Amino acid sequence: MKRRVLIALVVVLALAATASVVWAGGGGPSGPSGKSNVAHLYLHEKDESTWEIVPDGAWGKMKYNLKGPTFDFVFNGHGLDVGVDYSLIYYRDPRPGTPAKCLAWGTANEEGNVHLANSIDLDMDLQDQPDVPDTNGAKIWLVLSGDVDCGVQMIGWNPTEYLFEYDGIFFDDTDA
Repeated sequence: MKRRVLIALVVVLALAATASVVWAGGGGPSGPSGKSNVAHLYLHEKDESTWEIVPDGAWGKMKYNLKGPTFDFVFNGHGLDVGVDYSLIYYRDPRPGTPAKCLAWGTANEEGNVHLANSIDLDMDLQDQPDVPDTNGAKIWLVLSGDVDCGVQMIGWNPTEYLFEYDGIFFDDTDA
């Protein structure tokens, strides 16, 4: 009987530890939601020297459609600097990210949250390098609005103030 209680306790502790790791980073897995047209992308504050996710750092979640005539999404960022203007962008390598396409922008509220939503006609698929197969997907970042010239390129670099993707995304523009 003591052995069963001990095993049950170990299982409960293991599950609790797993849950705390997921919630501390601000989310679960990125990617498609089952067989639907909806997917999720988590963005995280990262340590600029290691590119590891900062524990308990700022984070955000984007819900988006995988395909359609427009790129439809909702993004919610948390733990941001109050009153700061942010832009959600598609960033294309190589640096300085030409073009850096702005998807939406807004100001973090008094709780450090930003809510962005848009339905934008991109006239292109989203992936990392359109001319290179087998890439890891398009980079979506939340950056300081003053650090990006929308449609042109990044004009500043303050990575400790940004949220970066953990995984890239793919979007099929069905009328491009």
